Amino acid sequence: MSFENLDLIDELLKAVNELGFVEPTPIQTDAIPEIIGGDRDLVGLAQTGTGKTAAFGLPMIQLIDFDLTHTQGLVICPTRELCLQISDDIKKLCKYVKGAKVVAVYGGASIENQRNKIKKGAQIIVATPGRLLDLINRKIAKLSKLSYLVLDEADEMLNMGFQEDIDAILENTPSHKKTWLFSATMPNEVARIAKRYMKNPVEITVGKKNSSAENILHVNYVVNEKDRYQALKRIIDYYPDIYGLVFCRTRKDTQEIAEKLIKDSYNADALHGDLSQAQRDKVMRSFKAKSIQILIATDVAARGIDVQDITHVINYKLPDEAGNYTHRSGRTARAGKAGISIVIINSREKRKLQFIEKKAGVKFNYEKVPEGHAICEKQLYSMINKIVKVKVDQKEIGRFLPPVYNTLNGLTKEELIQKFVSIEFNRFLNYYKASKDINVSLGKKENASRNVKKERQKKIAPGKSKRFFLNAGSMDNLKKGAVIKTLCSRAGISSEKIGPIEIMREFSFFEVETSVAAKVLKSMKDAKIDGQNIRVQYAENKKPQTKRSKKNKRKS
Repeated sequence: MSFENLDLIDELLKAVNELGFVEPTPIQTDAIPEIIGGDRDLVGLAQTGTGKTAAFGLPMIQLIDFDLTHTQGLVICPTRELCLQISDDIKKLCKYVKGAKVVAVYGGASIENQRNKIKKGAQIIVATPGRLLDLINRKIAKLSKLSYLVLDEADEMLNMGFQEDIDAILENTPSHKKTWLFSATMPNEVARIAKRYMKNPVEITVGKKNSSAENILHVNYVVNEKDRYQALKRIIDYYPDIYGLVFCRTRKDTQEIAEKLIKDSYNADALHGDLSQAQRDKVMRSFKAKSIQILIATDVAARGIDVQDITHVINYKLPDEAGNYTHRSGRTARAGKAGISIVIINSREKRKLQFIEKKAGVKFNYEKVPEGHAICEKQLYSMINKIVKVKVDQKEIGRFLPPVYNTLNGLTKEELIQKFVSIEFNRFLNYYKASKDINVSLGKKENASRNVKKERQKKIAPGKSKRFFLNAGSMDNLKKGAVIKTLCSRAGISSEKIGPIEIMREFSFFEVETSVAAKVLKSMKDAKIDGQNIRVQYAENKKPQTKRSKKNKRKS
């Protein structure tokens, strides 16, 4: 399926192609033809990050008559950030459509500027409920000739208490308009809006209703309340390349956690409702530019975050509503990518976690908060990978090197590596050398129901295993199940012979019983896992070389 098959006009196809869109997402494939060719209202249920803006934006642009200057299309959304994001996206889609004018209307900005833009003619208005209602009451926003209305993130708008504002706005729109409601979940309140204001709507559901995206791994850690912040730091340290979003329930908690992380030398900042619009814009620019690695936010403030590469969502505190967890986790794994959604809970919150599992349609994998040795190992290999991949400007740095060579001439290669690594690495070693296990012990029943692979790994006696390096990792979408399947089929061994498997960013490690190690090494020569070539070697004997470092070596 391509966008050419969706009956879009040439101007829109040109804009879509320029934006780099190759294939329409499932919600776009289903919704666009239905809206363009149909005469019914529409309810679209799909997770955040699945392309909903283009799903309603493209057909709206195609249906509007831009020779007329009055408002024909209206998009209502819950927050300023999302309002700006949607309006920017629609403007990009309108790039080759003559006469198209799109105005963003939201609180915290000059109402006079917005009034002037609307008076000059705006065929499409994207608005938050409060500011739009204000402009309607002032007779500035006139919706009597409205043809198309979009309620985006409808479930979140109701969670934020906009029910009355939405009712008042819709009372000012004509009955003959077409209404398209888009939402990640379908709570009763949203269903009531659909029933009250929509006429026999067609429903399009992408994925399971009210559930999270399938390409998200859901993980939970159980700690004592006093160790919650310590757990957060360990999780961040365990993923050196994390580009993450941490959710707190209140503005106060959000600011406090951000300040703690900054004080502890993490590249972090906060996003919440107490910040001015200028401050919020500055934080978001820094986060999108990856100048900020960890963003701590409230549910409301995060509604406008549309960043494709967020690797982890960390729920520092559980949300009050199960639907909010779906929204939170949907900040990662956008545009078809994989992501991890992490929950930190105390022992008293297990029932609440089970409730979220049931309502959000997800299954949490219990894991232990990483201990110090594992964190140090991950940090070390991450640093080494960065050294391997760093680009050297020989022309610029060459003149500074002769005295450096002279100074370091008395050191052996091993000594030089040890000292160089220690400069960057000592703080982790010092911090975690006396670290304790902060995990809360599970009951016997819970321990028995834990991952079968964990149980199998205990059967290999200490000192009776051999460790292997594998030159593929999470960036290659490597899965533990695929590794086990390949080892068993190629080496002809049972799964009981396989020990711990660690999937890291660019490479992985696994262990097998010493008795089958030679067989595994021989059988895995020229092997493939899920169609991709991999290489396996003993971890302790040779310098690990990832696919990327091998590629870089060829280039040099």
